Amino acid sequence: MKVNTWFGVLELDSNGKTLSSEVFPKDIRELALRSLSLRESRQNLPPEGFDLKTAALECGFTESLSEYYSLLHKVTLETVKLQVSQALTPDQRIIQAVEALDDINETTNSLSERLFEWYGGYFPESGLSGEELAVFISRYGSRENLPPEDPHYLKAKNSMGAKLEAADEVLLKGLAESVCSLYERRKQIEAYIESSMEILAPNLALLAGPMGARLISIAGSLEKLAAFPSSTIQVIGASKALFKHLRSRAPSPKHGIIYSHPLINTSPWWVRGKVARALAAKLSLAARIDFYSAKRNPSLENELEEKIRKIRAENPRPPQKRQEIRAKPKKKRRK
Repeated sequence: MKVNTWFGVLELDSNGKTLSSEVFPKDIRELALRSLSLRESRQNLPPEGFDLKTAALECGFTESLSEYYSLLHKVTLETVKLQVSQALTPDQRIIQAVEALDDINETTNSLSERLFEWYGGYFPESGLSGEELAVFISRYGSRENLPPEDPHYLKAKNSMGAKLEAADEVLLKGLAESVCSLYERRKQIEAYIESSMEILAPNLALLAGPMGARLISIAGSLEKLAAFPSSTIQVIGASKALFKHLRSRAPSPKHGIIYSHPLINTSPWWVRGKVARALAAKLSLAARIDFYSAKRNPSLENELEEKIRKIRAENPRPPQKRQEIRAKPKKKRRK
């Protein structure tokens, strides 16, 4: 019987004694890789109760127990280092990018609002906000620097805003440049998430678009998302409404973050629950295909569109409200 160990391959008899052995070189990294492959494959492992240290001494891998334990300690540390380096899988990188995008959006919105309020005292008639305002301020600064061909020139000339001092102009231009860089960084992260999803989960990206990365982020990994039933995927992101439903008599949520999908938010209100169930079923199937094969399946999109078309055709009008039938009060008997 052949037995695979972290230090070599042993040939054992029926009593568990070593007949022959093939010992590996004492390369710490190679032994660590061997240990990881054994942990994953779990093929021809030693039987329960088998003494590895005695076998290592008998086959000549080590000359003493102290050397065996020293090598085992080094190999174990190297194995842990390899596991840490392999922990950042492609889906984990997507999750980090999604969370970074959330942080950038929060920071950008706060700074853009502050920039709008600050610059509004100097040029309230501009009508600009967000990225457009940041680009405008970083380019011109004070409204007095606008060229005559600019569309905002007449507004700036007749503006009722206060005069922008030189020190304030420097601060505003610096803040605007920071906001512009944040907007640019957001576009880069969005492009990275989109390209990574096309490689890691092409079917999920086909059906859900950018929302597919958000589903992976909330689930924790593509493997966990693939293990979720469609009913769980349907209500991902609606934890507050779900717990409120479980604690009290509140209605159960029909959808979570998948509500942002165009097939749901553009559907009539009376079929959104059915559309959400159909979409969640296809998303669950897409996640499993992506996790186990990662091969693009265009038929999923056609099947989903046909299912949604059928749901809308079968429910053209909103359901009629049922009239509650009240029980007639019983007449009291006279004594």
